[in-house]
Amino acid sequence: MIPVLWLFYFIRCIYFVSCANSSCPIDFSYVNTLPWQISNCVDKPVRQEICCQTIRSLLGVGLAKYLNETSMFYFPNSETATSCILRFNERLASMSVHISCTDRSYNQLVVNSSSNCGGITTLQDWKEKVGITELDSACKGNLSTPSQCNACSEAGQRVAPRLESMRLNSTKCFYYTCLYAAGIVNEYGPENARIADCALGLDVAKSTTNKRTQVFKVVFGLLGAIFGVLTTWGCFMIYQKMIKERRLAALREEYVRGVKAKVLPNTGAKWFHIAELEQATKGFSKKNLIGQGGFGVVYKGTLLDGTIVAVKQLLNMDINGDDQEFTNEAEIISKIRHRNLLALRGFCVASDAIKGNIRCLVYDFMSNGSLDEHLFNNEGNFIGKQPLSWPLRKNIIIDVAKGLAYLHYGLKPAIYHRDIKTTNILLDSEMKARLADFGLAKQTNEGESHLTTKVAGTYGYLAPEYALYGQLTEKSDVYSFGVIILEIMSGRRVLDTFSTSSRVLITDWAWDLVKSGNVENIFDHRMEENGSKGVMERFVHVGILCAHVMVALRPTISEALKMLEGDIEIPVLPDRPLPLCHESLRYIPDFSTSTFGISGRRSSVDVSGGTSSIDTSNSKASTWMSM
Repeated sequence: MIPVLWLFYFIRCIYFVSCANSSCPIDFSYVNTLPWQISNCVDKPVRQEICCQTIRSLLGVGLAKYLNETSMFYFPNSETATSCILRFNERLASMSVHISCTDRSYNQLVVNSSSNCGGITTLQDWKEKVGITELDSACKGNLSTPSQCNACSEAGQRVAPRLESMRLNSTKCFYYTCLYAAGIVNEYGPENARIADCALGLDVAKSTTNKRTQVFKVVFGLLGAIFGVLTTWGCFMIYQKMIKERRLAALREEYVRGVKAKVLPNTGAKWFHIAELEQATKGFSKKNLIGQGGFGVVYKGTLLDGTIVAVKQLLNMDINGDDQEFTNEAEIISKIRHRNLLALRGFCVASDAIKGNIRCLVYDFMSNGSLDEHLFNNEGNFIGKQPLSWPLRKNIIIDVAKGLAYLHYGLKPAIYHRDIKTTNILLDSEMKARLADFGLAKQTNEGESHLTTKVAGTYGYLAPEYALYGQLTEKSDVYSFGVIILEIMSGRRVLDTFSTSSRVLITDWAWDLVKSGNVENIFDHRMEENGSKGVMERFVHVGILCAHVMVALRPTISEALKMLEGDIEIPVLPDRPLPLCHESLRYIPDFSTSTFGISGRRSSVDVSGGTSSIDTSNSKASTWMSM
């Protein structure tokens, strides 16, 4: 038992010492100016109980002032309450009053619970739960006559049964009526001697109090015992809070270590500290924001060496959040280096008590934005972007093909991108294309064909065998590449959302024109026709062939690249089955297409018994939103 008592006093001492330097919002100068009966506390022999009742009422003056100034029945925290008690006792000591009556009475005013007058904390709570009562009229004026003071006291006693009928704690609510009458209702305020005498039961010198005012004194006396018990409870709660915060801090550190352990070490990528990225982006300032979406935001930043970068930040408030996309992209892209693939400079993982889990990927900054912005700049979202000329479009198609060829054949094991689209193709300062966003990329054994029930990608760009049956091969990326070629050559989106009668996939639209001999109608009218139409037609034919419904009839990306460069002949275009949109419209209810990753939202769609993560976000995305 003795060790337990020692522990209690030890914790209590720590609590009071920690609160000693806290700021108290109450000015206790009234203790020296109000004409209260100090003789009750200094005359010999000292009448302990009478003195303590006077001191508690005297403290009530300060609490009523605090209510008037802040509309709060409670202090913001236990440290502030304890600080106020210490300052109040210092005022008493300056008047040679050394009786301890308040250290256990009021320093738990911060504690709020359902037992504290129904959980009332603020003046607004009081108005909502109690409303307008007799106190609001009976306790006005200077209360200088016995009849006025009696009317105020009687109003308080009539309110008490009403509070009890509302199943509130009538004793504590009656105490609140004292503070409410003196601090809120009465215009003279609690520092007026008459108001302090009548409403708070303060024993004022040369004043005769009636019997009803004694009720207020008794209430303050009872509250002394109640708050004394709550002191121990408050110390225990603070101790528990400290333990909880330490545990959460340990969990956050464990989370950071766990994510780092999932990403294989690589000399080409750097682990950034969150402070470095905050400095680079000026505290992740809105002025540096260059893209945002459902999974995070992208900021432009400048590192200490002057390098301009793009910081992709994925936010997750859950300590145990899913980091698969982050670790997948960080691990895959840190292994690759190619002039047509967006280079990853590094990554960062941090966990904050307020912001939650923070995951960042740091890339080279692409000053000319995304291909999507240049192709569809007539839609009003990409002001200032010039239409692409034919030579630029030709080079971009070749760049993308080379980047894909590297992923498929330049790495062991090969990597399937799975999310090739115009928003994931970025343009550097020289308008060289770089394939970006490897959050959905998948490594595979050479020559292996995967079957999966979890399909990920963007509708319109997904190969039909992958979207419908979960069959993933290198030719799934080839299909998406074929769609990209047709978009670049036509300036038309993968799905025509401007038609009022029907929506047609670009692959079906282009095939109909080629089959009817009107291939020139495919070419974007904004494209400068200073090149060979034969070469332009060849590019269209390669796009149609790559985006063929039948897997076996598609070329590999290596073969497609040779066809584009004229090194091998293009075979006769085979017929196509029924338009792809006829089959697909049954599965995808929302046909707007664009970025997947941090810029869009994903919807799970049932595909052959599995779950498909399909991007259905607005296609008019910002430059870096799909990184």
